[in-house]
Order: sequence, then C-alpha cells, then structure tokens
Amino acid sequence: MPLFERHLFICTNVRDAASSRGSCGQKGAEAVRERFKKELAARGLAGKVRANSAGCLDQCEQGCSVVVYPDEVWYGAVTPDDVVEIVEQHLVGGEPVQRLVTSSRR
Repeated sequence: MPLFERHLFICTNVRDAASSRGSCGQKGAEAVRERFKKELAARGLAGKVRANSAGCLDQCEQGCSVVVYPDEVWYGAVTPDDVVEIVEQHLVGGEPVQRLVTSSRR
C-alpha cells in the first residue's frame, strides 16, 4: 500500500439545483479533480500526492473547495486554471496559494 505525503480532498458534492448554497459539483469540481490528477502525473507526483474526490466538505458557498492534508490548507473557488499554480507553488514549493486560501493552520 503506497504511503502518500499529501492528500488532496476535492469536494465533488452535488446538491439539488434549487439549493441556495449551491455545490462544488455544480462549480466544476470534476474538472478540477481531473486536472489535479493530470498535473500530478505529469510531474511524477502521483505516487506521493493523492487527489481524492470527497463528499461534502461543508464549504459549498466557497466552492469548488479543496483541502490539502496534512498541511490543513483549505482552498476555495478553485477552477481548473488554478491547479497548476497550486501544484507548483504549494505541493512542489511548499507555499500555499494565498489568493485561494480560505483557512489554514500554516
């Protein structure tokens, strides 16, 4: 069983379209997850960092939500266009992308 250095939990929850909160699934979460998987593989990080689909992270108003563990960094409003920056700056460089951070213990 591989031991990953980090886990990315990408909320892919889908609520009813009438929900006032919206949902990450309606805000492009599957495309975000696929882009993370592609970028991690391209950089040889797929065995070190795992990109997981997650159920509701209770942050849908800020979706698409992504949390990085064990760093405890929460990102909001993530789009596929943000993924390269998160991978390069945070996962490779060790510095969270502050413009997307919604909560952090760092």
